[in-house]
Amino acid sequence: MTTFESLGLSKELLRAVESEGYTTPTPVQVQSIPPLLEGRDVLGVAQTGTGKTAAFALPVLQIMSRSRPQGKRHIRALILSPTRELAAQIDERFSAYSEHIDIRHKVIFGGVSQNPQVKALEKGLDILVATPGRLLDLINQGHVDISRVEFFVLDEADRMLDMGFIRDIKKVLNILPNRRQNLLFSATMPASIADLAGSFLNNSIMIDVSPEEITVDRIEQKIMFIRSVDKRRLLVKIIKDENVKRGIVFTRTKHGANRLVKQLDQSKINAAAIHGNKSQGARTKALAGFKKGDIPILVATDIASRGIDVEGITHVFNYELPNEPEVYVHRIGRTARAGRSGIAYGFCDNSESGYLVGIQQLIDYEIPVDAKHEFHFAAAIPKPGQKPGKMKENKSSKKKQNNQKNSRNNTTSKPRSDSNRPKRGDSGGGRSNDRRSSGQNSSRGSNNR
Repeated sequence: MTTFESLGLSKELLRAVESEGYTTPTPVQVQSIPPLLEGRDVLGVAQTGTGKTAAFALPVLQIMSRSRPQGKRHIRALILSPTRELAAQIDERFSAYSEHIDIRHKVIFGGVSQNPQVKALEKGLDILVATPGRLLDLINQGHVDISRVEFFVLDEADRMLDMGFIRDIKKVLNILPNRRQNLLFSATMPASIADLAGSFLNNSIMIDVSPEEITVDRIEQKIMFIRSVDKRRLLVKIIKDENVKRGIVFTRTKHGANRLVKQLDQSKINAAAIHGNKSQGARTKALAGFKKGDIPILVATDIASRGIDVEGITHVFNYELPNEPEVYVHRIGRTARAGRSGIAYGFCDNSESGYLVGIQQLIDYEIPVDAKHEFHFAAAIPKPGQKPGKMKENKSSKKKQNNQKNSRNNTTSKPRSDSNRPKRGDSGGGRSNDRRSSGQNSSRGSNNR
């Protein structure tokens, strides 16, 4: 059996790992730590919840502890993260792992005053965890020097690109020294990520902990077919019947998250929302209350969920099924962590059946259906041969489309005037998730830096 000691970690790090209650390394740790200790670049396909923070933090700490540069401390390791919550989570892990090592670290992100961050930087740091916007702001102001970085970690690379950070990433890469060790982790590996990895990784080793291997072992999954208008009542019933003490409810939009929190409050259920439009103070308060157990239900959008790495989450509710199958895998991975079990409920209305088809194709698993609940709606069940991602049309939407089509056919075709053209930044058919509204365009900097 592989142990942390057999991976070549130092006594100081082994003490820290033991203090954290880690007994057996996860697959991503087994595959990442040895090559990183050898100085290799690593390209990893792994999600949050797989132990990947320890997979890169432990070897970085070990290599850095071997020698200490003379004079004032300077930034030797830079970890770039897409969201404030995830950046803070990574910094917390560095605190735990470096308990017996003389290493100084700090996290910086936007949404809060930069003054305390600047003061910490002035004292000298070994490791900096940052979101792209605040990092570039402080570099431009002359407060951050990354010209001597020895280790560069790009975490959640796919989410970085989704949020529109590609230009910021390239700016950072242009400033970093050529000679350094690189690590890139991503939950998925589309062509855009492969291109990005190829632009700065050298002689890298690829590790792949695919979603199917991570998620479904200890997670009990259930699909409940239901009308959209009945979802709230079903959610309230399950939370109360099963006395949920720590659960996450996922919505596709920020507005939907806010509305659901108010509705749960009306049903005497204490809940808080976390999404890109919330101030950093509100997001930190909500997450802290959730971790302590003061707030039993957290309502989150996918854009904010990447930093939610909380032990003891027993329930995950897909209140709205995601329109990207990989997101489902990430969502349900919030439960059944650290060897525990958990349950994931999926509420599927008649507009989401195509999403369910895509999810089940990805995980190669037909999720059990609970048809015994009082709100069961058979019309939401996918039709035989239904394609993934396609929503079933009800009669009213079909009629509306036909009316629109007839209207277009009866209208004389003529060039569009400038006033009728889409404004810059408009999309011709955007998806109804939180991605666009929470930071891909002009709001990105203020929400996620």
